[in-house]
Amino acid sequence: MSNSKTIQTFPETLTFDQFLEWYPEDGRYELIDGKVFEMQPTGQHEDVTEFLVENLTILSRQRQNLYRFPRRALVKAPSWETGYLPDIIVVKRNALKTEPLWEKAATLTQGSSIPLVVEVVSTNWENDYARKLEDYETMGISEYWIVDYLGLGGRRYIGSPKQPTFSVYELVEGEYQVRQFRGLDRIESPTFPELDLTANQVFRAGE
Repeated sequence: MSNSKTIQTFPETLTFDQFLEWYPEDGRYELIDGKVFEMQPTGQHEDVTEFLVENLTILSRQRQNLYRFPRRALVKAPSWETGYLPDIIVVKRNALKTEPLWEKAATLTQGSSIPLVVEVVSTNWENDYARKLEDYETMGISEYWIVDYLGLGGRRYIGSPKQPTFSVYELVEGEYQVRQFRGLDRIESPTFPELDLTANQVFRAGE
């Protein structure tokens, strides 16, 4: 997730429906507990995100384009008046016709539509490792990546000493189980088992 700041012009809480009505054409925003946050990425954050999208798109094409990768789609979380704007969403093409808010507001509400969601960590890492993990798990999203290219996450999440870590959370019997990859480790993904990247290749994207 990108660096974030509260939008000062909206100090009051908004419902999710009000948020959708307000959402501007440009910019990237999330709603967390009724508060609007602007997502402002860094250059390295965008390098990592773009690198992953390019690689996943190639793999999707090899599967006859089973997936879409919408860049501005929202995920309506089960938490109170909360909607996230993930860095990468992998969406089943044939699932969109059953998503009630897709045509109106490019919003996903069903975890079954999303085989994989990705958050690239910036300074507000707590949301990625705690809040979003819990919500994505509750929604039943099969796989969740946390790409912590700077090793910002707390030691309880990435160990000590802290170092860049690629965490793959897989939904097993309704709960996420995590595997972590660092350095020259080859990333293992249930959704994309043919993925052939090391953690360092992702962390050093754009160099």
